[in-house]
Amino acid sequence: MIAMKPTTVPTAARAGLNYTRADFDHSPMIVFYEMTRACDLACKHCRANAQKRCHPDELTAGEAARLIQQLTVFSKPPLLVLTGGDPLKRADVFDLVDDARARGLTVAMTPSATPRVTTNAVNRLQRAGLHRLAVSLDGADADTHDGFRGVAGSFDCTFRILADARACGLPCQVNTTITRHNVGQVDAMAELLAKERIVLWSVFFLIPTGRATADQRISPHEYEQVFDKLATHTRCQPYGIKTTEAPQYRRFLLQRYALEPKPLDAENVPGTTSPKYIGTNDGKGVMFISHTGEIYPSGFLPIRCGQFPFDSVVRVYQDSAVFRALRDGDRLVGKCRACDFRHICGGSRARAYAVTGNPLAAEPDCTYIPPTWNRSTESELVNA
Repeated sequence: MIAMKPTTVPTAARAGLNYTRADFDHSPMIVFYEMTRACDLACKHCRANAQKRCHPDELTAGEAARLIQQLTVFSKPPLLVLTGGDPLKRADVFDLVDDARARGLTVAMTPSATPRVTTNAVNRLQRAGLHRLAVSLDGADADTHDGFRGVAGSFDCTFRILADARACGLPCQVNTTITRHNVGQVDAMAELLAKERIVLWSVFFLIPTGRATADQRISPHEYEQVFDKLATHTRCQPYGIKTTEAPQYRRFLLQRYALEPKPLDAENVPGTTSPKYIGTNDGKGVMFISHTGEIYPSGFLPIRCGQFPFDSVVRVYQDSAVFRALRDGDRLVGKCRACDFRHICGGSRARAYAVTGNPLAAEPDCTYIPPTWNRSTESELVNA
């Protein structure tokens, strides 16, 4: 998930900066549109099981344009993230960026680091009005990163794209997925990125879906160790840091800074990005539309809630029983239901679903034990 920093930005982005938790009931802050599942990489953790060729039933250029128009109907138009697969495998990608910008949306993109992302392509995206480009780094060296991505040269390509974006003034963020193969390289990656003038490091924590397997996950204890490193780097690095599919990082930060001489609250804890963003989760401020128009709470939570263009994305987000349940912290079960941080964290609903089959189950990879929870009261909470 891409978090925006306060800056001089278009109308839609300014609206996004004014989001409150109450807004999540009627408008998502971020909508991910998976333009295609075609991709030239073979990443071991790919949630999309991306393929070399475009799917014959992916949304047409006209349908994609209608989707973009429909997003403007939300009371607060969302940030639109064009993702994949690789968005640059679609010939109409530049036109869609231009169209979305003309309609007042703020647009970001996550292309795959391949030779398709030429200097000319980066310049065209900047001229079309792209607000931010996000590329992936999954290791502090080429062997680690390329081994994970499945294509030699991907590491070097990532840094070439970053250089091209800097040259034309296009802001960049870097996405990293933490797994068993790179958990020992967090500090090295943080230092490596310090030289790249990025605006944000978005650190993903693996959801076992798509190609990602459960044995790639780190342990709950290792989450806390990574959180500690991220909190330290938040203080000293020239870029912002956020987590994706690890909302318990917000709990970690609040606990950590509560121990300081001047305790901070959720309004100003470094690393929580902004109080207005606290509580974002799968289906809660977030929506995902697949390459064929299927509507999901997120790209990592594969519970189909509708089908564009037959269903309105606005009505699905606002009225779907699944979306509504995911936005209600009191519907959670297990220790997440008893947790005093459930409204600003809530646990990864995608991970709960992947591991247990229940999107409202307790976060499997959280070490925190709420003071009011014990197993003897769990059945009472579940049945309440």
